[in-house]
Formats: sequence, structure tokens, C-alpha cells
Amino acid sequence: MSTVLPAAPVPPARGSGTVATAPSSTGPGGVMGDGTTARGRALSRWSRARWPLAVLGLTAGAAGIASLLEPTSDTAPFSPGNAGDNGSRAVARILEDQGVRIETAETTADVAALAGPGSTVLVVGTLLLTDSQLAELVGTGADLVVIEPDVSWHVEELTDGALTTSAVPDAPDTRPPGCDDPTALAAGPLDVQGDDGVVAQDDRAVVCWLGPGGTGAWGTAPAADGRGRVTVLGDSSTMTNDRLDEGGNAALVLRTLGADETLVWYTPSITDTGETGPGTGTPPSLSELLPAWAGPVGLQLLVVLLAVAVWRGRSLGPVVTEPLPVVVRAAETTVGRGRLYRRARSRGHAAAALRAGAARRCAARLGLPRSAGAPPLVDAVARATGRPAQHVADLLYGPPPTDDDGLLRLARQLDELESEVHRT
Repeated sequence: MSTVLPAAPVPPARGSGTVATAPSSTGPGGVMGDGTTARGRALSRWSRARWPLAVLGLTAGAAGIASLLEPTSDTAPFSPGNAGDNGSRAVARILEDQGVRIETAETTADVAALAGPGSTVLVVGTLLLTDSQLAELVGTGADLVVIEPDVSWHVEELTDGALTTSAVPDAPDTRPPGCDDPTALAAGPLDVQGDDGVVAQDDRAVVCWLGPGGTGAWGTAPAADGRGRVTVLGDSSTMTNDRLDEGGNAALVLRTLGADETLVWYTPSITDTGETGPGTGTPPSLSELLPAWAGPVGLQLLVVLLAVAVWRGRSLGPVVTEPLPVVVRAAETTVGRGRLYRRARSRGHAAAALRAGAARRCAARLGLPRSAGAPPLVDAVARATGRPAQHVADLLYGPPPTDDDGLLRLARQLDELESEVHRT
């Protein structure tokens, strides 16, 4: 044998004997028009897509876990939405049932927009407040209720020195009101837990539930500008969900916070500068609109994209062009492959290459897609050549030849079949 047609993927061998019908391409081993199989194509696509799919799956799983781990409820201490032991949701719900309108504020600018004379502002902690913010709170003219006063001079500035706080707590005990303030008399004895106490510094202040150390659990005094009052809860645990139903805690807290129709619940934060917020008309930033888990998930996506970029860059490497040391003509390559087939007596492989090439070229000439199966190709070739379909199937998909003469005869018959094929 001197020449053979270019090699192509080898189709699965048929059994011996005459082929009764053309093979079906619907099964996993069906041969396409280009010599490939459906199973081989599917495996090739899966091998290319499995790593991107794995990365997407891991990212989606991480996002799902992050969203599940996000707290489903408010957990901030003394928050009106916190239903835990350290929250104040019970106080907020009772006040709303009694007709008090509760507004939450995150900045002093919000407080200035929501509060005014005839309203109450609850300040949860003063550690993060500056002098200008304290002055702005006093300037609203609202009654201020301060819990968790972290710095004593903050209370002094709010009350113009009438009240201060003690950093040394007394021992827990049950105390009578010890003053004639109507709110204290309505509450009665309190079980004071020994938090930081309130101390009166002049006769403008009223301090109740005094302990052995001279500190009280509750105190009130006129505001620095004289337009409202400042009340300090030394024992802030009285307004938590855990202790609200103990003794006179409910009466004290509800009368202190529910004296006016509007209650502004203000919790200072480290980002609070008193210049921005919903009350000033400034639109919220993107970080405020996104959920809490958006940042961690976005960072994970960035890390994954960088890892994929590095991985793909290293696997592909830079494009390098190299000159071929020897130029081999196509005819010489074909002849050499034919001689190798002949030396190995690999007639089946040679026949499969001849048939696959003929089938591919016939399909292209007849306008069939590369994925066309055996039955459509056999029918199209039979109509184009006028030959019986069974004869075409035997030529393209029959059993392999058993000797060199049979292989040469098959090559001539395939060449004649291709020459008869034309578009119909």
C-alpha cells in the first residue's frame, strides 16, 4: 500500500458478517459524522467545565453559609428590637401600646431633626459623644434620659454640674426611694444591682434610691440650658427584658421614658459625627444599603477570582513561537502513516480512518452538521448517489477488511462513493 487517507478517530468495531441496518447514534457509543461519539463529546465538555463549576459551587456555598450565620434579630444591648435578656424590646412594646411614638436615631443630626420641646430622648451610652454633640443634644430642648453614662463629666456637662456619676458601684441591695419625686414614689423599693451610681452636686438635683456609699440608682436635674431635664439611670439593668418585671423597675422605666408622646431612641456609634444621617436628607451610602454579609462574600469572590487567574496563567504560560526544524510535506506524512499501518498489519485502524474521513467529507458536502449521526448520513448519501442505503451503510460502517486486498478495495469504493456525492 503506497498511500492512505489522513487518519481520524477510530469508530467502534462491528461484528462480523453482513450489517443488517445502519447503526444508531442515539446510544452512548454512536459515531458522529466527524468520527467522535456522544459520550466522548460529553466527557470533553465536562473536563473543561468542572473546575469553573466547582469554583462557582464553593462560592455559592460560602455565600449561603454567610447568610445563615448572619444574626436574624437585633442583639445590641438596650436596643428596642433586641428580644434577648440584655435588650429592651419589652419596654418599647409597652410604651407603644400606651401611645408613645418611638423613633430610632443613629446620629445627633437625626436627634435634632426628630426631637424638640415636649419630647424625650433616650441616650444609650455617652463614651463616643464629643462636646459639640452633647451641646447639640441639650440644644434640642427635649428631656434627656441617659443610661450607661461612661464618663462622669459628660453628665456634668449635660446638667451644668448639677449631677455626676460614681465609678465605684455599691453592693447589690434593696432600697426605698428615699426622695419625694413622683416617679420614685410610684416605683417604690428597687432591687439595685450595684451599677455605677448617680451623685447630686448641688440642690438643683434630685437623687433617689441612695446606697450606703451616697450614690443613687436614679437622678434628675435641669438641663444645662434650662429648657428640659436630664435624668440618669445609674442602674441601667432595670430596663432590660430580664429585669423589667422585678419590683418597681417597670414603673420607674415606663414613667421615665413615657412622659411625652414622642421618644427618640438614640444609640451613639463611632461613625456618628453629627453631620449626616436620614434626618438631614443625606442619602444612605452603598455600604448602608447592602446586607452585613455582602462584604465578606465579596472579599471571598475577589480571592477566588485572583486564585483562578493565577492558576490559569501558570497553566497556560506565555505564548512562544518556535521554528520547525524540518518541514515535512503532507504527502510524505500520509505515506509514512500508511507504511506504519501496513507494518503493524493494522487494517482495522486504517479502514476506520478511511471511513471516518469519507463520512466527514460527505457530510460536509451534503450540508450536514458535524454532529450528524449514522442514519441521517447514510440516508443523505443514498439519496445523493442513488445507491441502496444498505450498500452505503456497509461501505461507511461495515466490518473491517481482513487482508490488504480488502483494504485497497474499500479505499477505491469509498473514493468512488465520494465522487458520486453531490448536493441534492
